[in-house]
Amino acid sequence: MDNEDFILMPPYLLDSSGAQPEHGANRRTYGTLSYNKRRRCWVVKGDPGVTELCKRLFPGTETSKRGEARFTAHRRLVGELNWLMLRYPLTVRESDMGRWEDALAQAREYVIRREEARLMPVRVTPSPTTFMGTLTPFQEEGLAFLLRTDRGLLADEMGLGKTVQALAMLSETGAYPALIGAPPHLMCNWQNEIARFVKKPDGSPLNVHVIKGLKPYQLPQADVYLMHYLLLRGWKEALPQLEIPTVIFDEIQELRHSGTEKYSAASLLADAAQRVIGLSGTPIYNRGAEIWNVVNILDFHFLGDYESFTREWCYGYGNQIVAKPELLGEKLREEGMMLRRTKQEVLKDLPPKRRLIMAIDSDDAVYRRLMQPVRQTVWQLKHTPDVTGSQRALWEMEIEAGERQATGIAKAPYVAQFVRALLDADEKVLLFAHHHEVMDIYKKELHSYSPAFITGRETPAMKERSVERFMTGKTNLCCISLRAASGLNLQRASCIVFGELDWSPAVHSQAEDRAHRMGQADSILCYYLVSSEGSDQDMQDALGLKVSQFVGLMGDEPQSQTDAILSAQEARRYVEQLVSRLVNEAG
Repeated sequence: MDNEDFILMPPYLLDSSGAQPEHGANRRTYGTLSYNKRRRCWVVKGDPGVTELCKRLFPGTETSKRGEARFTAHRRLVGELNWLMLRYPLTVRESDMGRWEDALAQAREYVIRREEARLMPVRVTPSPTTFMGTLTPFQEEGLAFLLRTDRGLLADEMGLGKTVQALAMLSETGAYPALIGAPPHLMCNWQNEIARFVKKPDGSPLNVHVIKGLKPYQLPQADVYLMHYLLLRGWKEALPQLEIPTVIFDEIQELRHSGTEKYSAASLLADAAQRVIGLSGTPIYNRGAEIWNVVNILDFHFLGDYESFTREWCYGYGNQIVAKPELLGEKLREEGMMLRRTKQEVLKDLPPKRRLIMAIDSDDAVYRRLMQPVRQTVWQLKHTPDVTGSQRALWEMEIEAGERQATGIAKAPYVAQFVRALLDADEKVLLFAHHHEVMDIYKKELHSYSPAFITGRETPAMKERSVERFMTGKTNLCCISLRAASGLNLQRASCIVFGELDWSPAVHSQAEDRAHRMGQADSILCYYLVSSEGSDQDMQDALGLKVSQFVGLMGDEPQSQTDAILSAQEARRYVEQLVSRLVNEAG
């Protein structure tokens, strides 16, 4: 590098005229500036007084070499470097001049956008032309945040609608194609929510493609690509080449561990995108390594390099605990990197109960295996001549019970995965199910959370002990049978999850009331986890539990005799339809 030509680069970042002095102007310089591609940083070499000043003023510039300081090539730090050059001009390596001019232009645009953001509306109502939904006031504030940043973290607490805010942003920007990365158990829900909330200006639905497999292939044209995180490593080289303008990382804390192929692939994908948004209810900014990794995907070295971050923000070099997490959170908010609202902060905008139907995956192979005995019963029913009414009724009950159990077992691991995310966010969860076999899967999958159980198999003393463990905070998870919830008072719960459905809306409502009481100054979040395989969809149809009708039909009053009769009639109609369908499939 010593033999390369350098030319004088005067400071001009905020000089709107962009005027340049003549080449070779007689002006003292204090060192040289060059770009290191491997480290993605600008390197200052020069007078020890200048490099020592760099290291004192900018923590991320320290190196072990005397007379050398490094500036990460982040737009904010490029601006700081230019500010330093106002006082101590440097000569820029001629081969790096174009890159430096581009970096200055980006730094200037970054400053202008940041200042303009302060003048933008604090709330934005999405256009009804492309968005089919209504946002609460705090969600409109979230939309405004997402529109005024091209690299940001929406860190609202779970249940406050991060997904719908992100989709409102997509509908407003129209920056397609977009790629949405998410954990496997949320893929179905994203498909459903996209279809529910976003459409093209001409009213047609968005074209969504779910990326499959680790081996890259020619992707069809689509408005939105969905990919779960386990596939990222296989597409590491392919995705950045697509130059997808918008990338959304749902539950971005899943990418908090650096050094993996998944993390590297996510970083490359983010670098190639124009707008990158992270969604997380658990921003984890008390853990230095984790929050640095997360923010580093969104905006490379926004928090400086890892060594300087741990030295200045944590308890020493390499330490992972942030000394003052509230101060770091304030910095992320002030710089326009993060927006976070808690449930308590927006409680006035929330209903007493929030009911969400969430689509989750199920294990097709497990479902098919468990349905084999059911299909054998169907075969018997079809090929037994002169079957009596009582025998037919018995077989129909076996068929209905068999499919319902197969549905619950096939989706149980995915339900557990969903609940695990809630518990990691420090939610207090009541998990309802119907079958003992399903409860056994929950017990195995969620063993590390030391759950309490009330399933009808416990003695009165054991049941009382389970209530006591949950209410005193010895566990944040209580698994309860849908028909064993009567009389329980578990108001410590913040979330209710229905891993299986019941025929009666009133049963669900009464289960919800284990956590919610009249006059309670809180908002309870109730998740209904529904798979596309098995009985779930049919039960929804039979009960009329469509999203648009859900709140009105949930039966917030005690079940009347008429309601019970209607529920039984719907269940009976479903059984008849189920048997007819399976008989036809059996040929």
